[in-house]
Amino acid sequence: MARKTLLTIDDVNKMTSDQFIDVFGNIVEHCSLCAAAVWQHRPFQDVHHLHKVVCEFLDNLPVNGKQGVLRLHPDLAGNVAGGLTLESHSEQKSAGIDSLTLDEKGKIQERNKNYRDKFNFPFVICARKNKKEAILEGLELRLQNSNEEEVTNGIEQVKLIALLRMLSIVEE
Repeated sequence: MARKTLLTIDDVNKMTSDQFIDVFGNIVEHCSLCAAAVWQHRPFQDVHHLHKVVCEFLDNLPVNGKQGVLRLHPDLAGNVAGGLTLESHSEQKSAGIDSLTLDEKGKIQERNKNYRDKFNFPFVICARKNKKEAILEGLELRLQNSNEEEVTNGIEQVKLIALLRMLSIVEE
C-alpha cells in the first residue's frame, strides 16, 4: 500500500527494531523474521541497499527455508485463511485478479491446485508487474519446471515484490 509521505533512508536508519518490523514486516509476505534479520545491517545507504540486504537474506536461506518463504504467500485468486494482506489484495487487484470471469477463476484455481500439488508451495509471481492473462499463462508454463527451478523462480519474484513494496515505503 502506498503511503502518503515516503520515509527517508535516515528515518529508516533511526528506527528501533520494533518500529522497523512494524513498517517492513510484510515486505516479504508474512515474514517479519526477514525484517528482524535485516534491521541489524543498518545503516542502509539507500532503499536499494536495503533491498540488497533483503535479497542476501533470502539467497542465504537453505532450500527448505526458501520453500517456507514461498509457502507464506497466498494462492492467486484463492481463498486464504484470515484473508489477504493489504499489500497482496492491492497487488492482485492491480493485475485484474479481482475481476476474473468464472471461466478464468476456474482455470486459475485448477492451475493453482496443480502447482501446489506438484511443488508443495503456491505459485508466486509479482502481480504488480503482470496482468491476469500473463499470470494464467505463467502458471501453465511454470508447471513444467523442476522443483529447483520453481524455488529459484519463486524467490526471484519475492525479491521483486519486496522491492516494489519498499519503494512504496521509502523514497528512492
